[in-house]
Amino acid sequence: MQNIDTLIHARWIVPVVPHGAVFDHYAIAVHGGDILELLPSDEARRKYQGGVTHELAHHVLIPGLINAHTHAPMSLMRGMADDLPLMDWLQNHIWPAEAAHVSAGFVYEGVQLAMAEMLRSGTTCFNDMYFFPGESAKAASHAAMRACVNLIVIDFPSAWASDAEDYLRKGLEVQDQYRHDPLISTCFGPHAPYTVSDEPLQKIMMYADELDLQIHMHVHETAYEVEEAARHSGKRPLARLHAMGMLSPRLLGVHMTQLLDAEIDLLAATGTHVVHCPESNLKLASGFCPVGRLMTAGVNVALGTDGAASNNDLDMFGEMRTAALLAKAVSNDASAVSASSALRMATLNGAKALGLDQKIGSLEPGKAADITAVDLYNVDTQPVYHPISHLVYAAGREHVRHVWVNGKQLLKDRVLLTLDETAILANTQRWYEKIRKFD
Repeated sequence: MQNIDTLIHARWIVPVVPHGAVFDHYAIAVHGGDILELLPSDEARRKYQGGVTHELAHHVLIPGLINAHTHAPMSLMRGMADDLPLMDWLQNHIWPAEAAHVSAGFVYEGVQLAMAEMLRSGTTCFNDMYFFPGESAKAASHAAMRACVNLIVIDFPSAWASDAEDYLRKGLEVQDQYRHDPLISTCFGPHAPYTVSDEPLQKIMMYADELDLQIHMHVHETAYEVEEAARHSGKRPLARLHAMGMLSPRLLGVHMTQLLDAEIDLLAATGTHVVHCPESNLKLASGFCPVGRLMTAGVNVALGTDGAASNNDLDMFGEMRTAALLAKAVSNDASAVSASSALRMATLNGAKALGLDQKIGSLEPGKAADITAVDLYNVDTQPVYHPISHLVYAAGREHVRHVWVNGKQLLKDRVLLTLDETAILANTQRWYEKIRKFD
């Protein structure tokens, strides 16, 4: 018998690879933070002795969910200025509140609040675009949660940096500080085509090639954005980015609600990734990302929640369900995005977009043991004919019982093990008292 760190037995395992596979009465052997093997439970009992053994008779194990686009510190602004269009929401409410309150402490404590919500929702990795990225990285590292921290760039000043050059310099310092951290990766985060000019974008492409980093950017989020760009420059934002050479497998274009057929073909031809944020787009009336057409064209589509200030939660189970249902309605095709495809969008597709698919996104030997256990023995999730369908159409984040990142358990019976929930709630109340006058 081989001694290992952890052995997890479950009623079902949904590994995501192979696509649509469900393993019945299976176990995962974990050692040194990695998955050693997936095998039938009877065989696992004969082969492995776990330092810790979990018996999850009514659970399904899935890869930890990957939130491919969020602004985690903005959880401290959850519920501010609701029911407004994007530009009014940003310019007249969110940006003034940020100008008054964003600081290193705001970011660190806002990320703690966001991570607590995400871990209890089964998310093990988040891609975060916000100011003071070093604070986001520090918070995630302290909580032992996986994060891709954006080296944000924007033309105008903030509490974090004075201009695009300053953002780049400070961002590269963060990248250098965390480049050996096993849980923290980085990517460049130019905010949007309308907030970042050509010169810094060209520098970002140069650095991204040199450092082998992804580029994460809001693109074609609203019709207004596209129309204004065309009016001022004669080019739609995607055409401008393509002319600069930015469309490539390095780019994650977030939202993409305004796409022509020729632009979809261009995204497919260049290998550009799309990050779909269905609930935020619905709430801000930004439009509909044509997910069915993108997937048919061969574009990799991942899922994100956006920030809690515009969603208003960080619930990837909700995003999976909304993405699948919305795609069916928009395309008038009930098969447009299946439950298996929605789960893949929330796991392996997100890993691929972030350049992390060799490490996370599926339950395979050799990958990191980022695992979420979902309890399906509830009156609202019984009977179970098809576990994957239940994960997308019936289960919710309240059914997440356990979470592991890199083999370390971070959530046990819905209790956070590396974050102090009481302290987080007290800090959040303190920020609320400061910020509420901007609502």
